[in-house]
Amino acid sequence: MRLVTVAGPPSSGKTSIIVRTVEELKNKGFTVGVVKFDCLSAQDEELYSAYSIPVRTGLSGGLCPDHFFVSNIEEAIKWAEDRNFDFLITESAGLCNRCSPHIKDVLAICVIDNLSGVNTPKKIGPMLKMADIVVITKGDIVSQAEREVFAYRVRQVNPRGMIIHINGVTGQGSFYLAKQVEKTSSVDTLRGATLRFTMPGALCSYCLGERKIGDDRQIGVSKLVNFRGDD
Repeated sequence: MRLVTVAGPPSSGKTSIIVRTVEELKNKGFTVGVVKFDCLSAQDEELYSAYSIPVRTGLSGGLCPDHFFVSNIEEAIKWAEDRNFDFLITESAGLCNRCSPHIKDVLAICVIDNLSGVNTPKKIGPMLKMADIVVITKGDIVSQAEREVFAYRVRQVNPRGMIIHINGVTGQGSFYLAKQVEKTSSVDTLRGATLRFTMPGALCSYCLGERKIGDDRQIGVSKLVNFRGDD
């Protein structure tokens, strides 16, 4: 079975891109399952079901979605293998720009949209910088000049990644992404595999449920801004 990780900021079009890519793979006779990792809620199961795509959803709740993803990815693979899928595609929440759900030797895709602003690529961390493929969506809503500037900013952040422009509504461009997905290697297990980048680092009193504000409540790993330096 072959594994693909898809990540990106909220509302960038990840689900639509996956649906269109799965359609291309299914047309070639492949079977594909999807696991959606989100935080508080996800309504994507209805969309996947409408296209007859098997899907499972995991909600992290109060946990960091990245840690939740890593804790459950091996079980996700077992679920896919039990159903003899040719491909398993995971979709992660991407709730913060520091998210890093990509795994070494596993095809990593980041979805980002033109409407997010030309400075957005610089604000996104390993989710974009470590991706093998960067899918840029919503290009039909902006001008050609804006598309070129945005793609240039993406290349500045990730010069080695392949850029593919896809229209999530019509599916235009998904054929090229499906061809790249087909080339990925099979994965039997992720035991011993390595993340491409470290997780967001924090273990503090607020992570563990503290709600009150104050210096005496801040225990563990924290980071403070220096407001007392020279202006």
